[in-house]
Amino acid sequence: MALASIIAQPAMAPESLQPAGAVAGVIDPPPASAGGSGAHVDVVPSPSPGSSGRPVPPTPPTSEPHPGAKNEDGPRPLADLRGYQWPLPNGRVTLPFGPTPWGSRIVDGERFHDGIDLATFCGDRVVAAHDGVVLAAGRRYDAHMGWLGDLTPYFRRLDAKDLWITLPIVVVIDDGNSYRSLYAHFGFVVVKRGQQVVAGELLGYEGRTGRASGCHLHYGLFSPDESASFALDQAAARRMKLPAAEIARVDPREVLPPRTKPTPTSTSNPN
Repeated sequence: MALASIIAQPAMAPESLQPAGAVAGVIDPPPASAGGSGAHVDVVPSPSPGSSGRPVPPTPPTSEPHPGAKNEDGPRPLADLRGYQWPLPNGRVTLPFGPTPWGSRIVDGERFHDGIDLATFCGDRVVAAHDGVVLAAGRRYDAHMGWLGDLTPYFRRLDAKDLWITLPIVVVIDDGNSYRSLYAHFGFVVVKRGQQVVAGELLGYEGRTGRASGCHLHYGLFSPDESASFALDQAAARRMKLPAAEIARVDPREVLPPRTKPTPTSTSNPN
């Protein structure tokens, strides 16, 4: 799959953030009730690749960013993935994957969002989008995020400045199909590392931890076998002590089932 290199902006202070979740503006209707019929809602088209049309090779890692052997054939095609469901069942898409004024990264000069944001209300149930094994649950999740480089300086900075509390509460799950699901901004979680979960199982509750100005769920999807990468702004990477690149994400809507519009109810008198 062709994915553009992504240049992250320097981190914004919490007070400079734009509203997240339902406050940011709903762009997708809620799903219809079970068994209802409806039309597929395409929120926005997937972003186009970079000007080269080819994935950008990742920075050679100084340490293994993920456990297990790398699949030399690359990640499975998204079209082959099955068994996904929406992790916030009644959630509305408030920020899509791709170019958007609300994005925190930049692709080809445009702001870019590397997942989808879903929102209902603070404390709503967040469930597993797919069967899998929990790799991380809490604020110490970066070792499973696909960073292409040594995270030791970053962890030392967080310890030295006592910054862990500023990070979002996150769950990372190995979906068992060469992909990982990332769920962020929980109020709190009910799963733990090493736990096996099935699609639809409760992971935790919608919140606003980390850099978020409203309760919502950020859902991302990536494969450790991906060859494309996201690049970070060098100044930001040096300040945060982060590696210079991270494995690229893909649009989760490519594997999630279609959203449906509620069937309109007529209020007119048929007689």
